[in-house]
Formats: sequence, C-alpha cells, structure tokens
Amino acid sequence: MNLNKRDVIRFIEERYGFKTKKVLGQNFLVDKAVIDSIVDGSFVDDTCLAIEIGPGIGVITHELCMKARKVVSIELDKTLIPILEDTLKEFDNFRVINEDVLKVDFEALIKEEMEKDPEIKHVKVIGNLPYYITTPIIMKLFEDNIKCDSITVMMQKEVADRIRAKVNTKEYGTLAIATQYYSDISKVSDASKESFYPKPEVDSTVLRLDIRDAALVNVKDKKLFFRVVKAGFAQRRKTLSNSMQTLGLLSKDQVKEALLNAGIDPIRRAETLTIPEFAHLTDVICDMLRK
Repeated sequence: MNLNKRDVIRFIEERYGFKTKKVLGQNFLVDKAVIDSIVDGSFVDDTCLAIEIGPGIGVITHELCMKARKVVSIELDKTLIPILEDTLKEFDNFRVINEDVLKVDFEALIKEEMEKDPEIKHVKVIGNLPYYITTPIIMKLFEDNIKCDSITVMMQKEVADRIRAKVNTKEYGTLAIATQYYSDISKVSDASKESFYPKPEVDSTVLRLDIRDAALVNVKDKKLFFRVVKAGFAQRRKTLSNSMQTLGLLSKDQVKEALLNAGIDPIRRAETLTIPEFAHLTDVICDMLRK
C-alpha cells in the first residue's frame, strides 16, 4: 500500500472511519521526495533505533522500517493505533506507543530497546511535528539530555527560520540560542503546503539537529544562562540595562555593573549579543550572586 497517495489516505479514512484532527496538527505527507529527504537526511541505517514522533498513518514510518534496525513510534491519537498496526503489519521491527510525547521517558525507552537488542548502536529521533507543540517537543528532547545522535524533524518554516537565526536579525532569540547551544543545525529540505494532506496554511522546513558532544559554550550555571537569555529577550525592543531587570536577581545598578564587567554596553539590545557574550554575562552575574 502506497501510503503517500491522497486516494490511499482517503481509503484509509473511509475504512476506519478516521478523520484528521486539526487540533492535533494532523497533516500527512504525500510528497515522496520530501519523505525520502527526511529519511535520508536523518542518516538512519541498520544500526539505528529510530524514534519517530507523530507517525500519523505511517507514511514516514514505512520508509524508516525499511532502513532502521528498530522503529518506535510515539502517537497521541489512539484512533491511529489500529491503523498503524495494519499499515505496518509487514514489519517485525516496528512498535507503536500510544502516549503524549511530552510525557515520554526517553531515557527509559532507549535503555529498554538497547537492552533488548545490543546490536543497536545509534539513536535517531525523526518526526513530522505538530506545529502547535514543535518548540516544547524540541526543548524536552534537549533538556532531558536523551542519548541520541540527531533530531531530524519537519516544522513550520517560520519556526525553522527562528531556530537557524543569526545574531543581529529579527528572528534571533531564545529559541535560536537554545537550539544552537545544544546542537549543530543543518537544513535538509523545504516542503510546500502542497506536500501535505490535508493542506496546511503554511510551508514547512526539515532540519537536522546534530547533538553536540559538549555544549556550544561553557557556563558556570546552565539554568542561570537560560534565565539570562530569557530575560534579555523578555522586552527585546528595550536596552539590556532595562530588559535584564526582569531577571529578578539584581538591582538596576547591579544589572548595569554586570553588563559593564562583561564588556557589554548597557544600551545594546539582546539581539546584538552573541551566544559567547551571553555566556560571559552569565558567569559575571553568577560571580556577583555568590559574593
């Protein structure tokens, strides 16, 4: 069954009485070139455990099962579980978990699969992410510190642009800094609205986030680093001397002192600071708080 055909998806809808749910961001890929770009761009092979987020009816899953040693798909919509078990019944290396991805214990999942099969050498995360929770999913994967090589995911083009944003651009912000802190980012492909059924209102982009062996910058306190970044962009049109007061740890004079001690002009705005500058500022603030 060619799952990336619109008429096949309609047949499945009729057979199972299934209707796509806009609230869950269900838009299935029907462009084989984009599907192949995701699978090929993830570098999945027969040494890999592929963890797929949001398999839908199994369009990408089918291709992953042909290449990966094991595929574990996480699907929130329970009405899709019997469909996946049917469309992928030819594969004995497939397992589906009916759970909210934001509640999954990835460390336990990976440990379980690697203990069952010692031949698994690498872990890759792949997915066509629901637009409405793209950022929370990516941040959970980073913050849970899961032991994977990469995260290859489809997302709204606007979000991808924010993730890849460079300093001194309007897209540059907390998401760009967080993603670049944890990973090296590569663009895999673009996907127009026409690549999906049903058709969404926006275009999409596929990114591969290769997890860094060590963070992009060293900081004395990682939690403080992200608090400093968040505070800096809390009022991004204001100068750092004003926006950094939302940190809630320093007085106005102390904020100015910290900026000057870090070699940062207090009248600069957050979007002008490089990640190493944010790291240096964090260490200065950390030292001040410890006195």
